[in-house]
Amino acid sequence: MDIQSVQTSYARWAPVYDRTFGAATNVGRKRAVEYINTRSGSVLEVGIGTGLSLPHYKPDLTVSGIDFSAEMLAKAQAKVSDMGLAHVRELRQMDARTLDYPDNHFDTVAAMHIVSVVPEPERVMAEIARVCKPGGKVVITNHFARDTGVLSFLERLTAPFANLIGWHSDFDIKRVLGEETLQIEAQKTLPPMGMMTFLLLEKRSA
Repeated sequence: MDIQSVQTSYARWAPVYDRTFGAATNVGRKRAVEYINTRSGSVLEVGIGTGLSLPHYKPDLTVSGIDFSAEMLAKAQAKVSDMGLAHVRELRQMDARTLDYPDNHFDTVAAMHIVSVVPEPERVMAEIARVCKPGGKVVITNHFARDTGVLSFLERLTAPFANLIGWHSDFDIKRVLGEETLQIEAQKTLPPMGMMTFLLLEKRSA
């Protein structure tokens, strides 16, 4: 997807996102946050969207969030204000391909259901790895394409409509596993029907 299509798609989805895609991806988001809450320090959530995860982070974490969609960020900021979420340090509009943070900056970086949405996901993964501290963790939840079965057929069938629906149904997991500084620590399928995957990566120490 090109960046203009992402912006247009999520401006359209922002008013109803929590009740549609947000609800459908709740299992993966919950699993990711549960893991992150076992850790300490600073967290960057890439593609914070409407901020559905923000109320669920434990209060002693320091959470930053970025998203390209101003409409999505406005929804997230409203949650921070309305709920008094003091652990949220900042929410910023930013392109995930060029993160405006120093190298080796965050203890944990999360990307929940966004790697099949962003343009140039390999470049996004390189940026995620860059800002993660050596020994830090990268937490990804996403739908990845299947090789066989009825769902695999449906994924290929809907793939041409990526710009319209806002995500790639036939997204290959290999596109997030090519970053050499990141190694797989865990990979698990999630309900319903294993449609989502939880990935835990560790940044190799220098």
